[in-house]
Amino acid sequence: MSCSLERPVQAGVWTTSPSVPGRVVASVCRLHQLRVTMQRAVSMVVPLSFRLQAQSLVQSRPLSCVQDVLRRTPLYDFHLAHGGKMVAFAGWSLPVQYQDSHVVSHLHTRRHCSLFDVSHMLQTKIFGRDRVQLMESIVVGDIAELRPNQGILSLFTNEAGGILDDLIVTNTSEGHLYVVSNAGCWDKDLALMQDKVKEFQNKGSDVGLEVVDNALLALQGPTAVQVLQAGVTDDLRKLPFMTSAVMDVFGVSGCRVTRCGYTGEDGVEISVPAVGAVHLATALMKNPEVKLAGLAARDSLRLEAGLCLYGNDIDEHTTPVEGSLSWTLGKRRRTAMDFPGAKVIVPQLKGEVQRRRVGLICEGAPMRAHSPILSTEGTVIGTVTSGCPSPSLKKNVAMGYVPFKYSRPGTQLLVEVRRKQQKTVVSKMPFVPTNYYTVK
Repeated sequence: MSCSLERPVQAGVWTTSPSVPGRVVASVCRLHQLRVTMQRAVSMVVPLSFRLQAQSLVQSRPLSCVQDVLRRTPLYDFHLAHGGKMVAFAGWSLPVQYQDSHVVSHLHTRRHCSLFDVSHMLQTKIFGRDRVQLMESIVVGDIAELRPNQGILSLFTNEAGGILDDLIVTNTSEGHLYVVSNAGCWDKDLALMQDKVKEFQNKGSDVGLEVVDNALLALQGPTAVQVLQAGVTDDLRKLPFMTSAVMDVFGVSGCRVTRCGYTGEDGVEISVPAVGAVHLATALMKNPEVKLAGLAARDSLRLEAGLCLYGNDIDEHTTPVEGSLSWTLGKRRRTAMDFPGAKVIVPQLKGEVQRRRVGLICEGAPMRAHSPILSTEGTVIGTVTSGCPSPSLKKNVAMGYVPFKYSRPGTQLLVEVRRKQQKTVVSKMPFVPTNYYTVK
């Protein structure tokens, strides 16, 4: 990992040098600190002849001391072979970028298509006669109304109305629910679902859970489906946004292709048996339209699309209404008030909440997570939760929380960056128009 990844972007300067999201930089910093600690420990307890050898080993493999305990996706060696710069993320070793800069990868995704390894996501199957009732006991969405192979973005919530995680639930035609949730919430999500399965089973309900150990590849961008169509016999024009189908993909059988993604572009996520992941990635990369992209580009793409990063923009202390995610609440579920936290969340739909997630645009130095948001009088009223320079807009974009009365688009505010106040304006999201595919 090059130290250049930690170099800050100068105010007002647009460059094609690497630009890495704050959370990724933090991970790199922690790894560097661990490496330094190891070097100090070696120097204290090992004779000089061995000390020099050990220090050389640590320096030549700067992440090895941590990589050995990180989980690896089936594409780990594939990433290294293609110049992937690996970092720790949510307990996994993942590429933050490749040989191209973050900005080049970002813009390539917007104009062509990019391949992302998202195999770190938790994939599960919920099966049994009472699977829908079980899932509706822990999420806010209307799972019962889903057509075969249709999916929705939903939320796990707690009794206080807080968001435990965001997830996609698909009602498959194979008789189970296919669930994809965040790697950073792997342990608590799995525990939540397993505990609920046991609770239902103890009551005599017919439910079960299985963790899917497939790889998960996201092909994203305006030419993604054109590239994929060459490797499948199914007509992808009949696969609209948030629907899925099982098919052979470039000779790999048993792949679930879902028309979705987290970039705001048209594209798919392909759940592929682990043994076929490298073959599939290699086949896709043969098309010159496709380039590999990492965590850095994925973060700036999702931010331009106004999509939340769990742990930054939403968490257990944020309700769906505060997070501007009221649209995830099923209409029937609102009326029945039968999801966790409904007694807190539903009344918020009818009145003003204390704070709301908003988009922000400014020029000058880029806004970053934890930057204070101020009224024009200089009073601190909120905090930025995600921010970066937008490669598409050549402006700085961010999300943050402000009191309801300041949440109207067009509201002028201030943001503090590097101890200096600068003007910002509340903006509608997404910042860049989305290009999801719908059948007319």
